[in-house]
Amino acid sequence: MSTAAECGAVPLVSLSLTTEQDVFVLRRSGKTAAEALGAEPQDQIRLATALSELGRDLVGSCEPTVSFALVGEGDGGLRRLRFTLRWEDGPGPGEEALLAASRLVALERSGTGRSVVIEHPLGARAPSAELVARTREALMTHKGATALEDARAQTVDLIAALEESRAQREELRRLNAELEETNRGVMALYSELSEELEETNRGVVALYAELDEKSRQLREASEAKTRFWANVSHELRTPVNAVVGLARLLLEFDVERLNEEQHRQVSLISASGATLLALVDELLDVAKAESGRLEPVWGPVDLRALLGQLRGTLRGYARHGDAELVVAEPELEIVSDEVMLTRILRNLLSNSLKFTETGTVRLDVATEAGDLGEQVVFTVTDTGVGIPEEEQQQIFEEFYQVRGTHQRGRSGTGLGLPYARRLTELLGGTLTLASSPGRGTRVTVRLPVAPRRDRGAAGGPLVTVLVTVDDDDVFRTRIRPLLEQLAERIVEVDRGDRASRVVREERPDAVLLDLHMPDVDGYAVLGELAADPELSAIPVVVVTSAARESLDHDRLRHARAVLDKSALSLPQLAAAFAGHGTHAAQGASGKEPRL
Repeated sequence: MSTAAECGAVPLVSLSLTTEQDVFVLRRSGKTAAEALGAEPQDQIRLATALSELGRDLVGSCEPTVSFALVGEGDGGLRRLRFTLRWEDGPGPGEEALLAASRLVALERSGTGRSVVIEHPLGARAPSAELVARTREALMTHKGATALEDARAQTVDLIAALEESRAQREELRRLNAELEETNRGVMALYSELSEELEETNRGVVALYAELDEKSRQLREASEAKTRFWANVSHELRTPVNAVVGLARLLLEFDVERLNEEQHRQVSLISASGATLLALVDELLDVAKAESGRLEPVWGPVDLRALLGQLRGTLRGYARHGDAELVVAEPELEIVSDEVMLTRILRNLLSNSLKFTETGTVRLDVATEAGDLGEQVVFTVTDTGVGIPEEEQQQIFEEFYQVRGTHQRGRSGTGLGLPYARRLTELLGGTLTLASSPGRGTRVTVRLPVAPRRDRGAAGGPLVTVLVTVDDDDVFRTRIRPLLEQLAERIVEVDRGDRASRVVREERPDAVLLDLHMPDVDGYAVLGELAADPELSAIPVVVVTSAARESLDHDRLRHARAVLDKSALSLPQLAAAFAGHGTHAAQGASGKEPRL
């Protein structure tokens, strides 16, 4: 908006303001111009009222005039109606009139204080030349209008405005009635939905209660099954051991008293008893695994010695000497559970030998880099009967066996592969199988060379800061070389009453805590650390020379591990700090600490 002369503006009319009659003419002319050029009725009245307010204040000033013009936008189209009020001298419109007009329309005062400009947009399309001519002609007819005519015109405008207001009020009343009806419908729908939701919630609560009950029953059934397996396995071991032992005695000490047929029969009894004993051991381990009581005991494992022992044990499994057993001899040491690893490989090899009439059963060993560090890969391949693709997942279900003529004369419970996979997972690895009927089977076991985070056993520091709490100077001196291989920095505390404060200051990665101290014992320190929300997550490994029968197991449930003070070793400490092994306590694994 500008008060300067406009280039390209189209003038419509110019009015002088010397009397009150001129103000009436200005009002009518403003409304006529706005109406002719397509402004809304409300905008017509606003423009006319604003011009009347300002014009009335200009009467009495020096040469006041009001010019009407059409001005263009940036593209040259005449799409704005402009009213310019000018005067040569005098105060011009008062602040009250300016304020009243500004509430109705957009206006701008010039910098010289001798003009006021009002502009109003006309819409997207510029008026035609014919419309501009008609508007100019209509404005010229108002110059000779009388006060009476103007009053009549204002009365007509007022009546029109009142009619429009009444129509709007009726429309508003109708809309309010519709809104009220809609609100009643919404409230009814809300009430209905609330009742349905409440009913659904009651059903969900009942369903959850039923699911909880079913879960409890399943849990109890599973626990009962596990107890049954464990009890039966324990009860079977005694008579089976007796059978195996007596058969061996007959074979070793009564050879001369047995003829050839009797010797063969006793040998069958001994072999069958040994097979049954192995199956009982597997069944017992499966029960332990299901109950969460089967956990690895980590330590260094010499693979060359382990595989050499397996090779000697399993040569007798090859049927009639037609299947050749080939076992690798790697020069490699890893950190694992030797018993579990032996059982995994023995199960896989014996399974392959059982179903390979001729050809080769091989065990190869290699190392490879994995996402979680270096891994050792055991691959058992055979040229046996193979497994159909549709049954390759089912064979990992307990007690499942692939049906066929190949099963004749071959004993088994269907626990071998599920048992091997379960042990592999407990050791932090994976077991996969690929097989083709008539072409053989390949089973691949991948295990970490050292347990995850167990870097201490592999040569690197396991923790950054370790706090040792023990009042025995000799023990601290003896254990320090081992701890220095596991921790970058060791902070020693010789009094139990200072332990919590030092742990709070140091915020270590682990705490090694002696159980029996003269002032504040390890039980109390462990309780303080467990009760502090800022310290409860720090793993605590307890060491003691006391007999395990004398320990208060309930007060030790927050310990990650409880170790024998007199027999500590580097792998044992590394496994405990890393949270592995049979020493995992409730604070780390949710189970009682194994002492």
